[in-house]
Amino acid sequence: YQKRWVKLDADYLRYFDSEKDAYSKRFIPVSSISRITSVGDQKFEVITNNRNFVFRAESDADRNEWIRTLQQITEERKSKALERTLMCPTTNGAADPADKSGFLELRGFKHKLFVAVAGDKVFLYKNAEDYRLGIGITYIEMNVGNVKEVDRRGFDLTTPYRIFSFSADSDQEKEEWVEAMQQSIAEALSNSEVAERIWVVESNRFCADCGSPKPDWASINLCVVICKRCAGEHRGLGPGITKVRSLKMDRKVWTEELIELFHQIGNAVANQFWAANVPPSEAITPASGSRERRRFLIAKYREGKYRRYHPLFGNQEELDRALCVAVTTSDLAETQALLFCGAAVTCATGDPQCPTPLALAEKSGQRLQMEFLLHNKNSERAGLPSTILCRAEFSRRWCTLQDGVLSYYENDRNAVPNGEIKMEEIVCLPHPTARGRPGSPFPPSRRIESTFEVYIESERLYLFGLESPDSAREWLKSIAKSFVHPRAEELLALDFERIGRLHYKGGLNLERAKEGWFALAGSTLHVCFEDSERQEPLQLRKLQELCAGVWGGAAGPRPAEARLAGRTLYIQGERKLDFLGWVHAIQKAAGSAGDTLSEQQLTESDVPLLVDRCIDYITQCGLTSEGIYRKSGQNSKTTSLLEMLRRDARSVRLKEGEHQVDDVANTLKRFFRDLGDGLFTRRWGQDWLRATALEDEEVKIGEYRRLLGTLPTVNRATLKALINHLFRVQRFSGENQMNTHNLAIVFGPTLFQTDGKDYKAGRVVEDLISHYVKIFNVNDQEMKKQQDEIMAIMKMREAASSGTQQAGDFICTVYLEEKKTEAEQHVKIPATMTAEELTFEILDRRKIVMKEKDYWSCFEVNEREEA
Repeated sequence: YQKRWVKLDADYLRYFDSEKDAYSKRFIPVSSISRITSVGDQKFEVITNNRNFVFRAESDADRNEWIRTLQQITEERKSKALERTLMCPTTNGAADPADKSGFLELRGFKHKLFVAVAGDKVFLYKNAEDYRLGIGITYIEMNVGNVKEVDRRGFDLTTPYRIFSFSADSDQEKEEWVEAMQQSIAEALSNSEVAERIWVVESNRFCADCGSPKPDWASINLCVVICKRCAGEHRGLGPGITKVRSLKMDRKVWTEELIELFHQIGNAVANQFWAANVPPSEAITPASGSRERRRFLIAKYREGKYRRYHPLFGNQEELDRALCVAVTTSDLAETQALLFCGAAVTCATGDPQCPTPLALAEKSGQRLQMEFLLHNKNSERAGLPSTILCRAEFSRRWCTLQDGVLSYYENDRNAVPNGEIKMEEIVCLPHPTARGRPGSPFPPSRRIESTFEVYIESERLYLFGLESPDSAREWLKSIAKSFVHPRAEELLALDFERIGRLHYKGGLNLERAKEGWFALAGSTLHVCFEDSERQEPLQLRKLQELCAGVWGGAAGPRPAEARLAGRTLYIQGERKLDFLGWVHAIQKAAGSAGDTLSEQQLTESDVPLLVDRCIDYITQCGLTSEGIYRKSGQNSKTTSLLEMLRRDARSVRLKEGEHQVDDVANTLKRFFRDLGDGLFTRRWGQDWLRATALEDEEVKIGEYRRLLGTLPTVNRATLKALINHLFRVQRFSGENQMNTHNLAIVFGPTLFQTDGKDYKAGRVVEDLISHYVKIFNVNDQEMKKQQDEIMAIMKMREAASSGTQQAGDFICTVYLEEKKTEAEQHVKIPATMTAEELTFEILDRRKIVMKEKDYWSCFEVNEREEA
């Protein structure tokens, strides 16, 4: 006897190697059992029509319990056995007629197995005789199955518990097996309960796009019910636009909230927005072909051609603000209109407790608003071009690049090309994208490992796929060499992510846009300007400001504006498709990319912008704050502020009254404590700690200076900025109670990321502050400048606290648009007033209302009237 774990249910008696196994060694249909008898101590025999099985229980009592239960179930099933639908006259183990049966090879078995696909199960038998008798090895519930083709004859049936690797006799046989198993999966998942509930609403009984009756598919983010043929075309638009699910098969996705959402929005409300202006000549019907459907759905959902525009369309700030209000109400139609007219689903609300619209909806108890926002979290907004292909697979073509023309043929024997791309038409080439890489907008295809895109002047995009990244890179380099202007050839030597031509404006001459060649490599944008012989690298992480342009409809594009120290560059595209690609790529490259110092947004002096923002705020508002850096701020506010600064420090403005000094101080400390590789680096950190043991003070200072020189540029600049700041803080220890020693106790463990038990960490920081001038080679002029800055800040704060006019206030003459007496305004300008605040002050005085797409600039003019 072999010990086995045995299970009995209404249909089968099965035994397993152990109780943990999901699939049996053998199964016996209850309907095939004729009788059960006792055969001695602890033993009993299960007799079927053609075979007997002997079992031995742990005890006589167990044996008797098994016999009693088996006899009871057998009697109940005898009357039903003859009613089964069978493939042959004898009883079959499959509960349903076999949709497909035959022999397959299965990895792990020496001989072929007889396999039967029946209903929502796949049955495995040792041979055809066992199949006829209905006594098999195991069966697989297909509601947890997934079928995947592996090679010409092989395919895998994957479940959470095991992978069954099958091999058929031929390619055609494999295709038939795969299709049969996929149909079995569909049947296992099929359930009409959801469909019946969705169809309760009259408008949901007909396809939202073509009007076909009883549609059993849906787009869960657009909240429309659609037919099977339209669902296929929806999938071609990609999940960024429409997320297609079955009403009958995708049971898990259909929560009560989602079903209720389809009752509230559904086809009627959705089409009042999406199909508000459909010309009869462009509408589709149930009889429409695939091409017509695709054209219509692209226009309807990707381009938003027929939608009812929201009055705030084009005004991003107002759209976001309106969305924050709408999600706190039950007005789902308003939320839909705002979201698909450009409102950002993750826009900042201005409320630290509820930073996103989703949090506002949750706070307001709006369950359906939450459900709608969740399903549209990653949706693309209509009207913005999507580069998702309308086909799920690549078409294999033979390509040649010759005499400035890229031609593609049906195969290498054809003499006439299917199409051609002239090199002078190309405007942009993005870097090859690895298969399945996050952010790649294209669907993966079998054997396609890398792709690259070609954008041309006529707003068309081509996607080419190859079997290896090296091949894709080689093609890309060859194409780039053919279309890039000779004066920009040095860009080809870069490991670029994107290369192409754009128009730009810069300097004092903003009258005419010039054509330049741009290449993005890492966080650097390399530019070959029209009037320059060499390319100029622009470090995007050092941008002082980045204003991402948007497409302005009939008026054309608004330029993306990049402001670096001492200059502003306006980049403008003529074509919507490649221009938005550049904008997104530049935004990503200009942001923080990781948790090390060098991956942060930087100032011109190589200090992380996050550090600079915090230091600047504390210098202005917290030098005299008692216990600065020793006191902890609120944890939730610190976490929120650090997250915002890490995401985009360039867009964060720390303001007194809105932000507390201790919260900002805590944010700075946490940034350094969580810093990848640390401020002193893992390589050199121990050397800094060992330097504290040097007894000779001058020798120790010299060692600190040597170690300072070994640090990466950004680490060295950041350390100097921080120690300079702490040097300032300890100068006010009489007010803030934070002398050099106290600051060292706080910052030692923070900067060295230790538990605080090693005193040497604090000693390093104390030495750096005490010998700041010598270690960092600070000259007298730099010290005087720092002292003057501190005195100016202190005077301004004293004046503010006493209620008197702030030091530095002055009366200035400002002219509106032209230097004429009637355009003159006299304004008192405090030292803290920004150019933006001054501009609004003048416009308010003259009662000028800011119109949509208005841009106002403020220029300071010196005595020689030079801007």
